[in-house]
Amino acid sequence: MGTLCNSILLAVLLVSIAVEGTRADVVVSGSVFCDQCKDGRWSLFDYPLNGVNVALVCADQGGAEKVLMQETSNLVGAYSMRLKGSPDMRRCFARVVGSPQGNWCTASAGPARSLSPSVSMFGVSFYTVDSLLLQPARPMSFCPKSVNPRPAHPVFPAMPPLPFLQPSACPSRFWLMPQNRCNWRLVGPQTKVALAFGLAAAQKYGTDMTLGQGLLGRGDLYRTLLREATTALLNSYNSIQFEYPTLRVLWDMNQALQGTPRQAIRQALRFSRANAGSRSVTCRLAACH
Repeated sequence: MGTLCNSILLAVLLVSIAVEGTRADVVVSGSVFCDQCKDGRWSLFDYPLNGVNVALVCADQGGAEKVLMQETSNLVGAYSMRLKGSPDMRRCFARVVGSPQGNWCTASAGPARSLSPSVSMFGVSFYTVDSLLLQPARPMSFCPKSVNPRPAHPVFPAMPPLPFLQPSACPSRFWLMPQNRCNWRLVGPQTKVALAFGLAAAQKYGTDMTLGQGLLGRGDLYRTLLREATTALLNSYNSIQFEYPTLRVLWDMNQALQGTPRQAIRQALRFSRANAGSRSVTCRLAACH
């Protein structure tokens, strides 16, 4: 999820820079999560933290560290820093230097994370940072007592260079066709619903359901919501001009899952209308060759 958030944030930043003409030469982006189980890695039990101060620190050849910039994480735990010029980022890293008061998940901070070069566009070099973690004093009671070793961060397919700038909206049946599998970006048919949408989705749909299965949802209110939300998520990855940006798809889906059934059906209908497109917004994606 941390990697996914970084990829989403990067896509948003790319567009904002292209549209607004930002002259920053370096952009560093990442996210901050509460590690509720204190296992040092992201899991479905973790959630993004707002109001965390993150510092971008670089070391010189002698090892002396200098703070280049600080930024605060937003509502979805994301942060970004823009630097002028062309600084040497090879010995730079990000770390937590301050946490919001009154939050119980601030007893200790995880390790600093190094920067990873992502892409260079519009004269700007982009770097991403693996998720920074804050931890409570003790693991939550619902955390697993023992887990099998696994990678520190979930692995996602590589991010495309830039989502299509032209408007496009494809219905759920398009994404179900095998000949269109090449258009799945960041996630695949076997990606777990809980991993794509977060803890609220895990509680509603379990941890085994995949996005491919979610696209088959019929009859049940929340299966219909999942079908249209998954379709909207895929459309948002493929078109920046899709009615629902990726972060809004994730936010609105979680709000619907935590709201009333009436709110859920209304959100499903909104997603459905966006996925259906209009006379000027059609499905512009081509089948795989």
